[in-house]
Amino acid sequence: MDALHLARLQFAFTVSFHIIFPAISIGLASFLAVLEGLWLKTGKPVYRELFFFWSKIFAVGFGMGVVSGVVMSYEFGTNWSGFSNFAGAITGPLLTYEVLTAFFLEAGFLGIMLFGWHKVGPKAHFFATLMVAIGTLISTFWILSSNSWMQTPQGFAIENGKVIPVDWLKIVFNPSFPYRLAHMAIAAFIVAGFLVAACGAWHLLKGRRDEGVKKTFSMALWILLLLTPIQIIVGDAHGLNTREHQPAKIAAIEGLWETEKGGTALNLVGWPDMEAEETKYAVKIPHLGSLILAHSWDGEIKGLKEFAPEDRPYSPIVFWSFRVMAGLGMLMLLMSLLGVLLRRGQKLYEARWFQRFVLCMGPSGLVALLAGWITTEVGRQPWVVYGVMRTADGVAPLSAQQLGTSLLIFVVIYFAVFGTGIYYMLKLMRKGPQLEGEDVSHADAHGGHEAVAAGHPALEHRMLISRPNDAIDD
Repeated sequence: MDALHLARLQFAFTVSFHIIFPAISIGLASFLAVLEGLWLKTGKPVYRELFFFWSKIFAVGFGMGVVSGVVMSYEFGTNWSGFSNFAGAITGPLLTYEVLTAFFLEAGFLGIMLFGWHKVGPKAHFFATLMVAIGTLISTFWILSSNSWMQTPQGFAIENGKVIPVDWLKIVFNPSFPYRLAHMAIAAFIVAGFLVAACGAWHLLKGRRDEGVKKTFSMALWILLLLTPIQIIVGDAHGLNTREHQPAKIAAIEGLWETEKGGTALNLVGWPDMEAEETKYAVKIPHLGSLILAHSWDGEIKGLKEFAPEDRPYSPIVFWSFRVMAGLGMLMLLMSLLGVLLRRGQKLYEARWFQRFVLCMGPSGLVALLAGWITTEVGRQPWVVYGVMRTADGVAPLSAQQLGTSLLIFVVIYFAVFGTGIYYMLKLMRKGPQLEGEDVSHADAHGGHEAVAAGHPALEHRMLISRPNDAIDD
């Protein structure tokens, strides 16, 4: 492999690790805000204990997301200096705004959320949790704005071989941005929903029927029932937008070579052959491509032969990555609907076959997220800024040996560091929520912690863990 392909592979490897953790953090941060809000409203201890439990997993994911994100920032300068030099006047400020408006907000309130449970009042603590959740969404806003501009660039001029911002509103709110922001944010919530649901399913299969486990399972299924259909609708709108602004990507996703008149068939499966310019072993459904991609019976979709060979994305990858994402989306919808039926029949907590299904679907949110990201980024090729700058022109003047060595180092370190982090998160989920102090009343939210814990060694120990500064003072 040459330096270009090694640089692309290295960035793909690091971003694939990175995207996992912010997705978990974004989803869990909002889930934690819901849990704490419900505890303040109802005074039920189960919501507080679930907050304690999932905040630990959130903290691990948040920390690993920050570390892996810093590495990617350096890669823009080390491996993609040509791109940074060309488009840095736009991507640099957008990423800076993310740090100033989102990261500082998250970092400022994260300590209060994790360690200030007994240091501030309940409303102040809830406010800190809300600020962390909002901060994760603001971060999503700026990151997706930057990436969407690379997909559908506008609001700029080129002077002396460099991009110059002309209209920041057009840059930030570029044509694909609203669809991609909604799609990514909902995907993060779905990722967290499936992790929470799988955790509940694991403990139900192990025979636990306590309130914390049942509440975990039930809340996650309600979240997924709400979000999965919305995500399918948003994904459809995103597809229509992509057809308008990146028609070559749509053709590659569908493995479509010829522009079919009078209606486009959908290739359910097959293998796009880039050299033969055909999709082999294709199983076609007439007119379904037009119905999905154009919302009409005879909608016309451009084939890959309409584009020069050097401007075509590599169809085999995006063809199958999209089908992995879409197929998992259908399974997610099926699982959510089955959960409603079992809930109505009062068999939700006893149907072991369904719990096994949910447990197996636990990683599906992350797999679908990665498959969608691959579809988006590989489908943009051969452009790093779509229609403006080719990826080959953005790579730094490095040798294949240099990039291969650094890639090998990344692989070893990432699997060691982040593999350990993922193992620890799974270990925490395997332990599950531990509901203690059933007699905690709503007054506990207003300063009655010590009175309740007195004479209760297990709860006393938990409180020392949740406020380490007091433990040191004691």
